[in-house]
Amino acid sequence: MPSVRQPGIVLTDHELQVPLDHADPDGAQITIFAREVAPAGRDPGDLPWLLYLQGGPGQRSPRPGGRDGWLDRALRDYRVLLLDQRGTGRSAPANRQTLAGLGGPREQARYLAHFRADSIVADAELVRRRLAGGRPWSVLGQSFGGFCAVTYLSQAPDGLAEAFITGGLPGLEVTADEVYRETYPLAAAKSLAHYARYPQDEEQARRIARRLLAGDVTLPSGAPLTAEAFQSLGICLGMSSGSHQLHYLMEDALHGGEPSDDFLYQAQALLTFAGRPLYAVLHEACYAQGRATRWAAARVRAEFGEFGARAAVEGGGPVLFTGEMIYPWMFGADPVLRPLAEAAEILAGREDWPALYDAGRLAASEVPAAAAVYYDDMYVPARFSLRTAAVVGSLRRWVTSEHEHDGLRAGNVLDRLIALVRGTAER
Repeated sequence: MPSVRQPGIVLTDHELQVPLDHADPDGAQITIFAREVAPAGRDPGDLPWLLYLQGGPGQRSPRPGGRDGWLDRALRDYRVLLLDQRGTGRSAPANRQTLAGLGGPREQARYLAHFRADSIVADAELVRRRLAGGRPWSVLGQSFGGFCAVTYLSQAPDGLAEAFITGGLPGLEVTADEVYRETYPLAAAKSLAHYARYPQDEEQARRIARRLLAGDVTLPSGAPLTAEAFQSLGICLGMSSGSHQLHYLMEDALHGGEPSDDFLYQAQALLTFAGRPLYAVLHEACYAQGRATRWAAARVRAEFGEFGARAAVEGGGPVLFTGEMIYPWMFGADPVLRPLAEAAEILAGREDWPALYDAGRLAASEVPAAAAVYYDDMYVPARFSLRTAAVVGSLRRWVTSEHEHDGLRAGNVLDRLIALVRGTAER
């Protein structure tokens, strides 16, 4: 593959064919894409590989524009492989256009069932054998990428030299219902913290919700903008700058009592799944092991009446924002999800999802590993992460309230994890 130079780095693209179903290696094949990032001026052959697994599910790997953030720290010691997980980016993209050629909803659901962490890890192993000559490599997993790293430690630990996990230690046996019973209170706490930072936003949120409850507001795409959709903009509150982003979005959202064009276009950019349809389709499935999720976020929400927007508007209470929750109504509202609604319904009802983690194998793991657990993480509850950290035999944990879920963007997070694995971290 030809290489491209950017400031401080050299990029080389790689593609290979892998089985759609790794249990049927001679069956249908799909294309997997990964981008190698090497530091300029060094022979990449002298550097070990670090595989980066992106958060999601259903989001492509980063597209670098130079050497900065965590990538800069990684390139001091590694050449980095940015893997587009299957179904994302250039790796057999799965969306309404590509899935339409597979047949009806049942065929689409059957196909998409092969796009979870276990298949991603199996893909990575084939890539490793091709690029690393079968030698173990390091892995860095952010958020859902951390879930994949724990699956890697369960499924193919011999392929790993070391593992770094940031904001992505999953509960090993935690159900989707349990996840949302934990994350709704976390989202409520983040909402109240936002209002404490920007007190004027509490009344502004009620004004916006009041107008949306009256109906007849649509986004430029034609999708309805409901009060519940407005609440889902709270997904950004778990990020380092998310509260500020939400404030600036709301501050001039209404002109003469009507949603402004600027607000509607910004809200659409945050609400659409155009760039990540698998995030919606497979989000709850990443928690599924041996049982159906049946739209857990929607069912569990009924247990938290304080999230009712109408009650907040009529009673003068705070409009609480939700977080990383996927709801069935999203498939009717977003034009890019609408053709996938029936397949998503089938996946939500699937009972026989295989296990993703092996607690016994994790306990016996000798792969050096370190994990950053963000104490205030709104998406991956620290309580579940710490329970898992206690199981993984070789893992060193770093619990911090200094960072939000996107803490990896700060170069010192990866630096700290590397030091923990190497035994050079200061207490």
